[in-house]
Amino acid sequence: MTPFIAEILGTMVMILLGNGVVANVNLKGTNGNSSGWIVITSAWAFAVFVGVTIAGPVSGAHLNPVVTLGLALIGKFSWDLVPTYILAEMIGAMLGAFLVWLSHKDHFAATEDEGAKLSCFSTGPAIKNNFSNLLSEAIATFVLIFSIFYIAGPSLQIADSNATIGLGTIGALPVAIVVWAIGLSLGGTTGYAINPARDLGPRIMHAILPIKGSSNWGYAWIPIVGPIIGASLAAALYLTLN
Repeated sequence: MTPFIAEILGTMVMILLGNGVVANVNLKGTNGNSSGWIVITSAWAFAVFVGVTIAGPVSGAHLNPVVTLGLALIGKFSWDLVPTYILAEMIGAMLGAFLVWLSHKDHFAATEDEGAKLSCFSTGPAIKNNFSNLLSEAIATFVLIFSIFYIAGPSLQIADSNATIGLGTIGALPVAIVVWAIGLSLGGTTGYAINPARDLGPRIMHAILPIKGSSNWGYAWIPIVGPIIGASLAAALYLTLN
């Protein structure tokens, strides 16, 4: 396991479970059909938890290009590693989206609604307004990245012992809770991409895979630019305060 592979695997599983719940809720004939927003936001939070648990010990579990960017901006991550991490996150997101399609193939075929099928890959606005949609993604991402800057792992070591006081894998829980809160509070406007790879990678797969319907490329820049703006503002505020 290397950081590159860890980022691929962590992001892949996160997208598999995160977009998987959207497929379970939105596609025709699944047992979870029409189970609603609470199910989606909860499972997405748990998806983040699982992804962070897998990748955390090796790569730090960025799983998101703007986490990588934000940490580099505040001097807590090497700029030399940024391209490698972003590439791994994109690969992982595309693989995760492919697995969602593979595991729900019959349900994609049974679903006539092209928008419902696209939602299993990428985000979209509840009310289309480019400025408002961009602002929503920037604000939600700001909350995510600013919170991550202040989430500290276990570091207290017992005197005269090699044991470390900490939560182990449960240490991934704070990030999952932040994502859950964002989804419940802010996610209803745009589907809270808050992660360019999470949206772009699966959107590419939607365009490649044999699925009927538009991939809505006209909107695709918003889940990329909005999170970059939000992460940059979070970094600027963090540097100002610290």
